[in-house]
Parts: sequence; structure tokens; C-alpha cells
Amino acid sequence: MKNRPKLLPALIALTGLLLLTTLTSRMRAQDQPSGQVQGQVQSQPPDPGQNDGQNQDPAQDPPGRVARLDYSTGSVSFQPGGEGDWVTAVENRPLTTGDNLWADQNSRAEVQIGSTSIRLNSETSLTFLELDDRTTQLKLSQGTLILRVRHLDDGDSFEVDTPNLAFALQSPGEYRVDVNGNGDQTIMTVWQGRGEVTGGGSSYTVIAGQQATFSGTDQLDHQIAQVPASDGFDNFAFDRDHREDHTDTANYISTEMTGYEDLDENGSWSYEADYGPVWTPTVAVGWAPYRFGHWVFVEPWGWTWVEAEPWGFAPFHYGRWAFAGSRWCWVPGPVVVRPIYAPALVAFVGGGGFNFSFGAGVGWFPLGPREVFVPWYHTSRGYVNNVNITNTRVNVTQVTNIYNSRNTANRVTYANQHAGNGITVVARDTFVNARPVDRNLAHVDARELASAGVIHESPLQPTRASILGAGSPARVRPPDAVVNRRVVATRNPTPPRASFDQRQAGNLRTEAPPTPQPQPNRPAEPAVRPEESPGARNVPRPPTTIENGQAHPLVRPAPPVQEQPEQRRQEQEKFQTWQRQRPAPASRPAARESRPPEPHEEKPRK
Repeated sequence: MKNRPKLLPALIALTGLLLLTTLTSRMRAQDQPSGQVQGQVQSQPPDPGQNDGQNQDPAQDPPGRVARLDYSTGSVSFQPGGEGDWVTAVENRPLTTGDNLWADQNSRAEVQIGSTSIRLNSETSLTFLELDDRTTQLKLSQGTLILRVRHLDDGDSFEVDTPNLAFALQSPGEYRVDVNGNGDQTIMTVWQGRGEVTGGGSSYTVIAGQQATFSGTDQLDHQIAQVPASDGFDNFAFDRDHREDHTDTANYISTEMTGYEDLDENGSWSYEADYGPVWTPTVAVGWAPYRFGHWVFVEPWGWTWVEAEPWGFAPFHYGRWAFAGSRWCWVPGPVVVRPIYAPALVAFVGGGGFNFSFGAGVGWFPLGPREVFVPWYHTSRGYVNNVNITNTRVNVTQVTNIYNSRNTANRVTYANQHAGNGITVVARDTFVNARPVDRNLAHVDARELASAGVIHESPLQPTRASILGAGSPARVRPPDAVVNRRVVATRNPTPPRASFDQRQAGNLRTEAPPTPQPQPNRPAEPAVRPEESPGARNVPRPPTTIENGQAHPLVRPAPPVQEQPEQRRQEQEKFQTWQRQRPAPASRPAARESRPPEPHEEKPRK
């Protein structure tokens, strides 16, 4: 009895501890993701085919931009990075690190990267040695490029590497680079801007109003002249400039959104109360987004949509689609300096062991405004935030809710799943072999579509045809001596990737493998606000490292620059001579009507 007063406080403390433990457990259970999105029911077990492991280092995220072939005439060929075959180039195919282009005789092409335009003249070989958020590194083995660079941030690198020099842009401007057939002479023409040439153990600055000729390889002979009169290729480029400079679309979206300049001529802008400014394409009755084109497999993103219409780039890799009234309209989302590219902003139908009545296949529909895109490729959590908030009006909380329940996409209500005949279905062979979707549609009744669950990634695996795309075998290709010609560079680009066949032989998956699950209590990487500059969003990556101790086989480092007082004195005299001969300042020559290229019309000029 005397011990009871001593035991009572201990019993009270123990009871309190048990109550606290029970309450804490309940609170933790309430904090766990329930899989319920906008009133949906409980989540289902994960789909074993789903890519759950999006928790990689942000430095390994895929680039937020790509290049796009938007114009070609004559015979233009394309070779995907790492592959040996050449195919006819297909407009709107995204281009990235390792890809190659060849404009044959009497041919031209134009490539765009945001507001930057790269024009190829006849008999020109171009390789994308590196293309990411901060770096554009081009290999020009032979031929002529005209570059118009309208935006260059601090920390950005834009370099053109030729067989005898590396040319690094130091400011926005318009530049022409000519490389002769032997690869031992490069001519730089600068209408606007400024750049640095490195080669032969020396460096040279080329400024607006100069044409600089560099001859030799181990040692460069350097001459300066005035910019010559415009030829047909110059005028072609100036005409294209004029088109880019007079577009109404720039009032609604950023000019860093690749493909923006094609919208004016192929549709109209209007205002929808629910979405703000929207763009409506001029299309036939029955048209639907992501139906008139084909699928290809582009690393590191995987399955990528290529629209057939000439204007079909920006509306299929940025923003969202809405069915308003009786028409489809494109909703570009918030205006940001540089929105992040996505391979296709869709949700898929099928998968998880489901087969359509006709056999193996897959369906998809466009995501609507404020619907979250969950990448099917390897990314960090921060990337998932940024690819959404730069392309539609959602906040990080909405993105996180969908991301945490990403294995239950079929429990989310999607606006376009039942609107405007928005679902497109094809057989497996059409999808993986890059065949035209609109010519190979599979007809599926509504009940079957309703039983096919919605998933975030295609269940189909790529083939070699998925990599090469829709182009037919090329009739023309660059000479092997040109393709294999080494160039001088000031930075080491990413080594070429293995071919699809090599990866298959090594039993390597084409897609990036999943990474471990994120820790439940680990905070997601904060996303950027739409009004932030690209410098805040596109964190510079570390310099490219040499993989497996090997450099790029087609690149040789520029020799170290050596101080040579006598050469500096000679360069000063050349500059003063050029300055004395320089005519009075004048604006760039007005664009004249350009003619189709003629044989031997435009050769490097002296």
C-alpha cells in the first residue's frame, strides 16, 4: 500500500506515452500519399512496367532544349547519333547530341534551336557534337553555315569546330562559316557580333564587318578583308531572318520556344476565358492532336512524337491542348524565357498486360491544361516540376500529388480522354516502325477503350526502325572522308553513343533503367517560378568529362595558345589596314529575293 503513491505517476506517464505513440502513428498515416487525386479512389498496386525510379542527380537530367529541322530543299540526309545508316531527313524530327546532317549538291536546310537559326548550304556536313541547356557545339567538316544567334546568356557556350580551328561566339550576332573541300581553309564572315578563333597555337578575334580567312592546319595564315557583297545563300538567310522578325506569335510565347515562328501562317490566336491566349490551327474536320505524324525513339527521352504538319513542333513539345467549343486549340501556358522541351505531352492507353481486340497495340491522348506530365524517361524530381510549370499553369503541390500517385494514372480524370475524339490507337507495328499514324488507325469501340487503363508510358519496346524514324534510305550521303574528318575544339564533347545493334548485343536496355525509389520524407527539389530567368533554372553543368578515359574520336584539342610578339605586331598591322579600308557604317544589305541554289554558285569567298 505504501508503494501505490510511487507507482501512480509511473502509470500515468506510461499511459501518456502510449497515447502519444498512437496519435503520432495516425498523423504519419494521414501524411502518406493516398493515391487520391481530385477526389479519385484509392491507389492500385504499382504497374511493374512503370518507371518508378525518378530520383537521379539533376546534373544527369536530359537537356531542356533540342534542335529541329524546320526547312529543307533538295536532298538532305540524316544520320541518328551512333548509327551507321543515313536516311532522308524528316522535318520536325528533334535533333540532339551526336546527330548528323548532310545537305547534298543544290540543297539547303535550316535548323532551329529556340531563337537560334542554323542554315546549311549545298554540300555541307554538320554534326551536333554537344547540345544541352548551356552548350551548342557544332562540327562543320565541309561546306557553309550561316548562324543567327539572338540570345546568348552568361555561361552559355556556342562553338563551331572546323578541321583547322575552333570558333567560339562571344556575343549574339549573325555569322557565316565556310570550310573548303580539303578542310585546310576556314573563312569567317561576321555581319553582327564577335567571336574568337583558336587554332595552330594562336587565337584571333573576329568582329562585325570583317571577313577573316584562316589557311593551314598546324600553323594558321590569317588574313582580314571587308565583308563581300551578298550572294544567293546570304539572301536566303536574310529572307528567313525577316520572316522570324515579323511574327505576331512572339506577343504570346517566348521566342526561345523552338518552332514559334511557324504558327502565324498556319492558324490564329484568340482568347479563351478558361485558358487565356490560345492558338487554333487551320486544319480539316476530324483533325486531332498527335494523330498526323509518327513515333520515333530519341535518346535520352525515349518515345518522341514527330508531327507531319510543317508547323507541328512547338504545339506538340510545349504547352497543352484543349477542346474548346467544337475545335482543338493549343494552350501555351505561362510565358517563360526558355520553356523546357518534352518529347510528347500525352498519356497512354493500354499496358499492364492489356491487349486490344486486334492484338498488341497502344493508344494515347493529349494532356489538357493544368494536367501533369509524368516523364517516362530518367529524370530528377526537380525536372518533373520544371517541365510542368514552364508548360502549363500548375503549381508544385499539384505536380507532387500526381507524381506520388504516378502508378495510378487510370484513376485521374483527364479532360481530353473523352473529348473531341481525342484518343488515337494503333497496332504495335505502326508504333515501333515509325509508320504514319493517320493512315494506320486501329478502330476500337468505346467499351474497349474504357477498359484499357491510362498509363504514363508506352508499354512497347523500340526496334532499330524506331531509331532511324520515317525517313527512307538516303540516296545521297557525305563522302566518308568528310564524315570522318577530325576537327579542332576547345572543349571535349560527349563521345559517340553505341549503336542500337551494339546495345542489343550487349543486352542493354534502350531506355534508361529505373533508379531506387525516393525516400518518402525527402523533400522534392524546389521548382523555379515562371518569371525567373534561364540562369536561375538552367544550372550550368560541369564540363564534359572523358568517358572511359577516351576523347571524342573526331575531335582533336586545340593546341595551347602561345605568346608570339612578332605575330601580334603583324596582326595589329592587318587590323589597321582593314580599318583604313573600311567603308562608312551601313546597315546589313537588304534581303533580295533568293533563288534556288545553282551548281557551284556559292563557294567560299575571298
